[in-house]
Amino acid sequence: MSILLDHIRLAYGSRTLLTDACATLAPGTLTALIGRNGTGKSTLLRAVAGLAPAAGGRIELCGRPLDQLTPRQRAETVAFVTTDKVRIANLPCEDVVALGRAPYTNWIGRMQEADRAVVERALALVGMEAFARKTMDRMSDGECQRVMIARALAQDTPVMLLDEPTAFLDLPNRYELALLLRRLAHDEGKCILFSTHDLDVALTLCDTVALIDTPQLHALPAAEMAASGHIERLFTGGGIVFDAATQTVRLTKN
Repeated sequence: MSILLDHIRLAYGSRTLLTDACATLAPGTLTALIGRNGTGKSTLLRAVAGLAPAAGGRIELCGRPLDQLTPRQRAETVAFVTTDKVRIANLPCEDVVALGRAPYTNWIGRMQEADRAVVERALALVGMEAFARKTMDRMSDGECQRVMIARALAQDTPVMLLDEPTAFLDLPNRYELALLLRRLAHDEGKCILFSTHDLDVALTLCDTVALIDTPQLHALPAAEMAASGHIERLFTGGGIVFDAATQTVRLTKN
């Protein structure tokens, strides 16, 4: 498994977010992490990235305990795209993406031909090769997000984490970005976990849905999650309709 959560406990100050949370996420799969605001989605992603310790339990990445990985090993295993809007002025996109090669360049950070090829391929995978010499201050939010995903791809890790990558995008661009993540997971064999508030994207485009219902974590295949009742209890108290034939979600009022 690419990600193993073994009886994880998460806390924020004195507040318990998760207790005894277990999940396994396989290579080549796209998983949506959903839950109400403030329930610990970002905290869980940061714990899996090794940026903040869990209060208890064990996290493994690709069969190795996270707490035993050196900083370089962690950088070669997991890439993290935050929810922040990133617009780096006066730095071409290919140079932003090249930052993902930091774990592999020599001690002075010099790029080799192999590194440049990885950067070019990463830009091509997200459809941004034509923007290589453009700067992010002249690009849309969706284009900037694709560049940051390309940077994570250039990091060449088996695990990718994204914190609400569609937060600043309109509906068509949210679907387009989710489709991109699905293609990267399936075609590149990566384990991709991203947080989102888009239930329709989570249930129709993802392989697995992980739902935080404090203090529990439920991780199920998308179709099973839609039929489980967890989502309707958490979000609408019984107001979700999932049409398996059309793979669409409709929310209704009680």
